[in-house]
Amino acid sequence: MSYRIFILFTGFGLSVIGGVSTIAYLNLLTTGFEFTDYLYYISTNIECLLLPFGILLIWFSIYFPGIGRED
Repeated sequence: MSYRIFILFTGFGLSVIGGVSTIAYLNLLTTGFEFTDYLYYISTNIECLLLPFGILLIWFSIYFPGIGRED
């Protein structure tokens, strides 16, 4: 149980970091970047890729409770 909570909180933290970075980089649109340029930029930035990875960790901790259990 504590393993699932650790994975859940880790995923939540990574999602927050990635989400804040993704929102912060929206300022590139005001400097003249196109939306496709913005999508390309955030897809190559490592801190923006933490958002989907964190969401994936949260999803695994909720829907696959048996992973990592050593009974």
